[in-house]
Amino acid sequence: MINLFNTHIASLSIHRVGNKSRNEDIFLSAQPYKMDDEITPLLKEFFLKPFREKEENYFQFSHEADLEFHELYNTANKIFDNPENIHEESRKIATYLYNQSEHPHIKSGEVYVAYLENVQLDNVKMDAIGIFKSELKQDFLQFAEDGNQLEALLQHGVNLNKLDKGCLIFNSQKEEGYKILSVDSNRYDARYWLESFLGVEAFADDNFYTKKYLKFCQDFAKDVVLPAEDKKQEVMFMNRAVNHFAKNDQFEETAFMNEVIDNPDLMPEFRHYKSEKAPKYSIEDLTTFPIANTAVSAARKKIKNIINLDTNVQIKLDFVNSDSAEKFVEKGWDEEKQMYYYLVYFNKEVKS
Repeated sequence: MINLFNTHIASLSIHRVGNKSRNEDIFLSAQPYKMDDEITPLLKEFFLKPFREKEENYFQFSHEADLEFHELYNTANKIFDNPENIHEESRKIATYLYNQSEHPHIKSGEVYVAYLENVQLDNVKMDAIGIFKSELKQDFLQFAEDGNQLEALLQHGVNLNKLDKGCLIFNSQKEEGYKILSVDSNRYDARYWLESFLGVEAFADDNFYTKKYLKFCQDFAKDVVLPAEDKKQEVMFMNRAVNHFAKNDQFEETAFMNEVIDNPDLMPEFRHYKSEKAPKYSIEDLTTFPIANTAVSAARKKIKNIINLDTNVQIKLDFVNSDSAEKFVEKGWDEEKQMYYYLVYFNKEVKS
């Protein structure tokens, strides 16, 4: 979990990179940007707001041969070893980004490289490097007095409410390739930022494994439980799965299966599904791992607990009081109408 409330921008360099394939120029500033009390808070919010609002999916630098050949990884090492040299290194970062900007869809824009202090990651204070890019410009009006007349001036600039691309490189887990967060609000060039420029892969930590295993369970519920049983049992399976994760600090697969899979016939189906699909979720040999509560909370919000019927009726099952669905909702078949039905027991209607 990150806390950016007390983060301080110790240094900031701003450059501009064009699209190399269109022969657009690169502009490298000679000196760091001079910060002031008026613009610094605005830039801090511009840079960091997207990371506070984004699910924490961490990455790490990766190279097919060895990390020592990864350009940005080596640059990060130099900056953390000697933060005073960040401006010179920022020029290399901008040049490297420019050299990756060869696809015709990639837009020119400003590149900001910041040295950030007092970043809190998992309750530990550390420094971080921020690399941000603004691409899309918007029209806006400025007004000026001209004698007894107010004139409207059309100008073109960056919207401080939306960062186009950015990453935070935390001074943590250096040997693994650092822990990194990334945001990218534009989907037309997704590979350009994460793959071509940053050169990262998912950081395989507790959060990663918790999220991946729950996604695997969600697909198993949809692909196996639903066809074998019904929608109610699909929903209840995922409810039991999430509750198991929520009440345990350590995941152990055998205990999970015994508690969550209430139909014995689905036990071998679960093992078969995992052996077949595990590479897709990176959980091939995963049978035990520490559970990340943040990933469980995020997964619970995404899981649908509604049964949609073709008669335009919805039944919403309560995940908080999951026993109610088991005790008070029954599914049956009406021979006369030749239709399925749900029977719901209750004492009285509750006002919402």
